[in-house]
Amino acid sequence: MKINFKEILLIPNLISLFRLFLFIPFYYLLNNYFNDSIYRTAIIILIFVAFISDLLDGFVARKTNSISELGKIIDPLADKVLVALIVIRLFLLNEIPLFYFIIVITRDLLILIGGILISSKVRKVLPSNMLGKFTVFLIGIFILVTISALDRTQFIYKSILYISSLLCFASLLTYCIRAIKQIKTDDRANS
Repeated sequence: MKINFKEILLIPNLISLFRLFLFIPFYYLLNNYFNDSIYRTAIIILIFVAFISDLLDGFVARKTNSISELGKIIDPLADKVLVALIVIRLFLLNEIPLFYFIIVITRDLLILIGGILISSKVRKVLPSNMLGKFTVFLIGIFILVTISALDRTQFIYKSILYISSLLCFASLLTYCIRAIKQIKTDDRANS
């Protein structure tokens, strides 16, 4: 896998980098989470900005035919950094359960480490898939529900909590299956 760092100037990659650097305002806002409802509102707005930028970078990459290896790294990395930052901070604030924290962080770490190992083996980056993107979307919905201080005994809160937890496992399993298939394909091509 060869990464051309000139690819950083491609519009979709700049959008992904913008999303990656949203960790700075997220960090500040999450540190002031309980101070004022304005901070909660700002976090919710920032989550929507991150979501729109995630949709936009992929759309622009496809429309302008500027899909790049660097973009396949930056896009999911930005998602993982933001999700990890928010989930860790909400866990430390006792806003999300321990099991959810463990599931989300473990999933992202395993996918990140697996992605590095697979990329070094097959010399290309496995792109995100729809189940992975939907899982991150549902984790985002759960974060929104948590930040908006919805009653945690309500059906909607519990449903999103458990469905997004199950999707974490399903998306990790799907990623593993895709990685194994890619390694087998690569091994056959090299023999």
